[in-house]
Amino acid sequence: MDFVHLHVHTEYSLLDGAIRINDLVKKVKELGMKSVAITDHGNMFGAIEFYKKCKAEGIKPIIGCEVYVAPRSRFDKQGKVDTEPNHLILLAMNNIGYHNLVKLCSAGYTEGFYYKPRIDMDILREYNEGLICLSACLAGKVATQIINTNINGAKETIKEFIDIFGKERYFLEVQDNKLREQILVNQQLIQFSKEFGIGLVATNDCHYLNQEDYDFHEVLLCIGTRKTINDPDRMTFKTNEFYVKSAKEEEEAFKNIPEAIENTVKIADMCNVEFEFGKTILPEFKIPGNISHLEYFRNLCYGGIESRYGKNYSKEVTDRLEYEISVIDKMGYIDYFLIVQDYINYARSVGISVGPGRGSGAGSIAAYLIGITDIDPLKFNLIFERFLNPERISMPDFDIDFCYERRQEVIDYVARKYGQNHVAQIITFGTMAARAAVRDIARVLDVSYQKADVIAKLIPHELKMTINKALDISKGLKDLYETDEQVKQIIDLAKKAEGMVRHASTHAAGVVITKEEVVNYVPLYESQNIISTQYTMTTLEELGLLKMDVRIVR
Repeated sequence: MDFVHLHVHTEYSLLDGAIRINDLVKKVKELGMKSVAITDHGNMFGAIEFYKKCKAEGIKPIIGCEVYVAPRSRFDKQGKVDTEPNHLILLAMNNIGYHNLVKLCSAGYTEGFYYKPRIDMDILREYNEGLICLSACLAGKVATQIINTNINGAKETIKEFIDIFGKERYFLEVQDNKLREQILVNQQLIQFSKEFGIGLVATNDCHYLNQEDYDFHEVLLCIGTRKTINDPDRMTFKTNEFYVKSAKEEEEAFKNIPEAIENTVKIADMCNVEFEFGKTILPEFKIPGNISHLEYFRNLCYGGIESRYGKNYSKEVTDRLEYEISVIDKMGYIDYFLIVQDYINYARSVGISVGPGRGSGAGSIAAYLIGITDIDPLKFNLIFERFLNPERISMPDFDIDFCYERRQEVIDYVARKYGQNHVAQIITFGTMAARAAVRDIARVLDVSYQKADVIAKLIPHELKMTINKALDISKGLKDLYETDEQVKQIIDLAKKAEGMVRHASTHAAGVVITKEEVVNYVPLYESQNIISTQYTMTTLEELGLLKMDVRIVR
């Protein structure tokens, strides 16, 4: 019998999931499974990376999320009353479901955030199409009500979910984690399944890859909650069962209810999201009059020739320009050039300092003529093809510097021109570097600051330094590792943490501009009143969205 993991937390369940996406896909493939889901806590940070890795290995990706559901409305934010949201698993069946999941996850941050990104039943009713719903873990509402012996309340909750999703898209989630509460919940869920005629589904709420990774996951939880491993009040998983189990293990655990295993495959078969990469989606640049965008662009370019090259410009200028225009037009980037020149010329018009342009974009004479760059590509023999050519798959990218004090004015202008909801800043993720990982682990293990400092400083302060590399080149570190058991423990755990996502923040320069509202393409994240995308710059580019680099110079 086949089995599919439908409840999985990767490293993007920040400091709660200890599974790297690459390792997950490899493990699933080794176990002979044909599909797997991603269901990180409240976000879709890893969705595209996960999708691509799965596709590359011939594994079917299921895009999902474990959302937090507010006890009342997502707009209610009262201490003690609204601080304990329930969990719920949502899986996208198709691209409609994916876009609805994007809307829900975005609203969790932009509307419902209160300690955690929260949605509510009202918005779930509005955006449930194309989604499958699982009742989640012991923190799910149904499970919580069962634990609190509120059986009638649990029944009412189930009825409400059936009303939203129907019996075909709502499943009761049973798990085998050896917890006493889970055993009681499973028994009641089996009864509810019969009473309401809805399916059971077996999951394992995977937070780490292998059973032996339990200790590392406990350390990761301590890093996230700023506790030590010896703190009696720390967050902990009471059993070591939350790993990526084999189909055989799951079948054995649920041999009395085989339909719970069968339904994992049934649900996987129902989920078919497909992403399109490399298709450019540019916002429309509105031009005055009834001329075409190409004609408007050409007029702009020719209008700048005399100011750049004088009245007696050479044929080389027009030949180069006509060649560039033909390539830019053929590749569909006319509007891209128009958009960039517009906000750069706006900045100059209001006295904001703008850099001359950096990188391969300086090789374009069209960019030079319309004011995007300030470097003559003919004078310096710069090659246009380094910036843009028909063989290039990724979008071109102008690197432009703005005065750091007034950068926000440029972003505000773009937001006014294209619409506030069509512009967002871009997320970036901080990862645990070698030294930082050692310090984090040492603190969790209650090792003195002085000792942690000695160990960390034995790791050379060089670019791209890793712990393994440090062990090879730092004799002091290697000697300590081989002679001090505590140091060995710190280093071994730090190796597992190294490179893992630690936190999310806002990219210093990246801004995305979209044709429709940003939330129609990608999920949104909000932190410190700044709205950004949940996908990184690279992912946005792969999805064909226009990102601009509003870099700052001091």
